Amino acid sequence: MKTNLLALALMLVAALWRVANVFEPSLFNIAPITALAFCGAVYFRDWRWWLVPFLALTASDLWLNHYHESRFGYTWSWNEMFLRMACVAVAVGIGRLVARRRNLLTLAAGTLGSALIFYFGTNSVSWFADPYYAKTMAGWWQALTIGHPEFPPTLWFFRNTLIGDVLFTILFATAFEFAAAREPVIARAARG
Repeated sequence: MKTNLLALALMLVAALWRVANVFEPSLFNIAPITALAFCGAVYFRDWRWWLVPFLALTASDLWLNHYHESRFGYTWSWNEMFLRMACVAVAVGIGRLVARRRNLLTLAAGTLGSALIFYFGTNSVSWFADPYYAKTMAGWWQALTIGHPEFPPTLWFFRNTLIGDVLFTILFATAFEFAAAREPVIARAARG
C-alpha cells in the first residue's frame, strides 16, 4: 500500500516539476518523467503502475502546450507528444530489462540508455520534420548539436536531460529501495 502511495506521489511530483521548469529556463529538460518510467518498470511488477509516467507526461504536455500557445503562439503537434510517449515507452522496456539484474551498474546503464534514446529520437525526428534543417548528415549533426540559432544548443538540452535522468533515478531508486526495505518491518510491527 505504501508503495502505491509512493508511486502516486512521484507522479504528482513529476508532473509538477515539469510544469515548474517553464518558470526557470536553466532547468529546461531537467525532468523526472523518463527516470520515473525507467524506475517504475524496474521496481513495479504490476504493469498498471507503468502508466504513471504516461499520465504525468500527458498532463504536463497538455498544460505546457497551452502555456506555450498563449505565451509564444507556438503549439506542439500531436506527433511530438506521441514521440515523447514512445521514448518513455522505450525507457519502460529498458527498465524491464534492468529489473532482471538490478544493480548499480545496470541502473546507471539503463539511465544513460534512456537519456540517449530520448535525445537521438527527438532530435532525429526534428531534423527529419523541420524544414530548417538540411536533409543531409550535416543537417542531422546540426539538429543533434547546435539546433536552431534562436534557441540554446541541443547539446545543452541533452546535458539537462542526462542530469535530470541521473538525479531523479537516484532519487526514485533510493525511495523505492527504502520503501521496499521498510514494508516488512512495518508489517511485522502491525502483527504485534
